[in-house]
Amino acid sequence: MRYAQIVLGPAGAGKSTYCAALQQFGLDTQRVINVVNLDPAAEKFAYDACADIRELVEVDDVMEVEDVTYGPNGGLIFCMEYLMQPDGLEWLRDALGETEDDYTLFDCPGQIELYTHMDVMRNLLDVLQSWNFRICAVFVLDSHYMVDASKFLSGSLTALSAMMKLEVPHVNLLSKMDLLDKKSRSQLSMFLDPDVHELLSSDHMGSRFNKKYQKLTAALARTLDDHSLVRYVPINIRKQDSIQNALIMIDSRIQYGEDLDVKTKDFDYADPEDQEPPGDD
Repeated sequence: MRYAQIVLGPAGAGKSTYCAALQQFGLDTQRVINVVNLDPAAEKFAYDACADIRELVEVDDVMEVEDVTYGPNGGLIFCMEYLMQPDGLEWLRDALGETEDDYTLFDCPGQIELYTHMDVMRNLLDVLQSWNFRICAVFVLDSHYMVDASKFLSGSLTALSAMMKLEVPHVNLLSKMDLLDKKSRSQLSMFLDPDVHELLSSDHMGSRFNKKYQKLTAALARTLDDHSLVRYVPINIRKQDSIQNALIMIDSRIQYGEDLDVKTKDFDYADPEDQEPPGDD
């Protein structure tokens, strides 16, 4: 059995930073965590990638083809669809290897349409599952959006849409906790475990749009709350205990560690007959 996290979320949410932090955490705790870059438009990242889709196809190369007129988003979608072709899947399988008990993070592009209403990422997950991967989708959202009720609802609906589309175990992470100021951190608890009535009556719902569509907003908020559809786990990449808590939750979703063999170690014990007698004091 092999294990994977599909790291997704809006552009700029901190997906690559999260992958780098988890890989470093693995090094610190003697745990191998591989990372695959699946963003063909990535310019740089801090982790050591075991596979990089830019070796297969890049957005800039697609946009420079004369007989097509792709923009950045169209070029990125073309790259992801090219990955799903036989040659692309063969490249990915060769890059991943066949090692059992692998733990791999797939750092995905930030174009949210890939997860909400297109089939390309769902098809990729089906392929990975056929390769014996247990998968958890990790939706990363910037915590700065969780201090405003309308943004909270928008982010939650996007996370819910991705969760329903992908149909795999799912965890929502709030990133950049270390960048929040004291006032924002004090407000965050309202959104981590939201009370709909308190949220809708708070000062965070004071915009003209929210007043006009108050009933619609209230219905969406109650739907999320009544069915416990979306919950968030804050993560601070500067604190190892925060990373560990998030990793434990994700590992439990994919049952990581339950099938691992118990590792034993042989110890060399000194033969008493080979030891010199203690000298006289």
